[in-house]
Amino acid sequence: MRKYYLDNIRWITVVIVVLYHVFYMYNAEGILGGLGKITSVSVQPYDIFLYFVYPWFMPVLFLVSGISSRLYLESHTDREFIKNRTRKLLVPSTIGLFAFQFIQGYVSMSLGTGFTELAAAHVPKPVIFLIMAASGIGVLWFIQLLWLYCVILVFLKKAERGKVLKAGAKTPVWLILLFYFLIWGAAQILNTPIISVYRIAFYFVFFILGYYVFSHDEVMEELKRYAVPLIVTGVLACAAFSALYFSIGANYADEPVNRNPLYAACAYLGSLAVLSGMARFGDCGNRFTKWMSRKSFGLYVFHYLGISAVALLIAKPGSLPASVCYLLSLAAGFVFGFGLYEIISRIPFFRWAVLGIKKEKKDVSG
Repeated sequence: MRKYYLDNIRWITVVIVVLYHVFYMYNAEGILGGLGKITSVSVQPYDIFLYFVYPWFMPVLFLVSGISSRLYLESHTDREFIKNRTRKLLVPSTIGLFAFQFIQGYVSMSLGTGFTELAAAHVPKPVIFLIMAASGIGVLWFIQLLWLYCVILVFLKKAERGKVLKAGAKTPVWLILLFYFLIWGAAQILNTPIISVYRIAFYFVFFILGYYVFSHDEVMEELKRYAVPLIVTGVLACAAFSALYFSIGANYADEPVNRNPLYAACAYLGSLAVLSGMARFGDCGNRFTKWMSRKSFGLYVFHYLGISAVALLIAKPGSLPASVCYLLSLAAGFVFGFGLYEIISRIPFFRWAVLGIKKEKKDVSG
């Protein structure tokens, strides 16, 4: 049976990502967004939203991806799995950079001083283009890491021969809670410098727990019993984190904050709250939720281009009031996300290169 709660977690989380990036673009606290502050107020209280959602919204996507990988592998071979994930994840995040996402790189670099600095350093134009293409990775870091995890998973499967997966079905709730220490430990290692989103060990733990533990119906049935206390605990942990670090304007996305115990608690408890809550209360679908589920990948891939384009063309010149720029950025995120998906998914080559959509076979019947 279709696990609608997984679909709903995906598209709802992607919508949260869009909202996050709107606030992030004009963020005035902790970490400089794409453009930075455009209001005249001393403190933007709504920026606390960034602190509340950042620790858990990407971990929960990796958790769901781990579960989905298990479900896919139940009816496909390892080779089919890697082939599918390479097309859907690796191709858009590599070839797609040169086919389309260099445009995002251009907008992102134009928001700052990237082109000016490169020109002053007399960097050759072909090299500038490569840098611009790399700058277009943006939100695609998620699918780059996810492809890497899928490859590692295949090797793990062959090494453990299903024994760990079988044992995962018997995971008790008390052990699930103790996995927090595994996540906290992983937060300390394999973190790339400068580009803080590539937290290889941290996100891998969520992915692998999704595959080996939370993909089991037995575990999820037990977890659903504790959905309400997990939701309350997750909200309280994230509220405490937000209040503490927003008040001092700390950088929530980099060390030392994203290595500390409270951050790990927000990431894990927040993910468990979403997973258990949606499994208990959101395991249903209708025409709207199914449509959002089908389009959520396109929204994720293209939304930031709309937000950053408004920032570059309207907010940066100060053409309109800040409140209008926020609203236009939000609208552009959805318009670009859904609109570009509908357009590019219909264009040969680009549908494969940018979105990983398999080439349609021609009908030769008759």
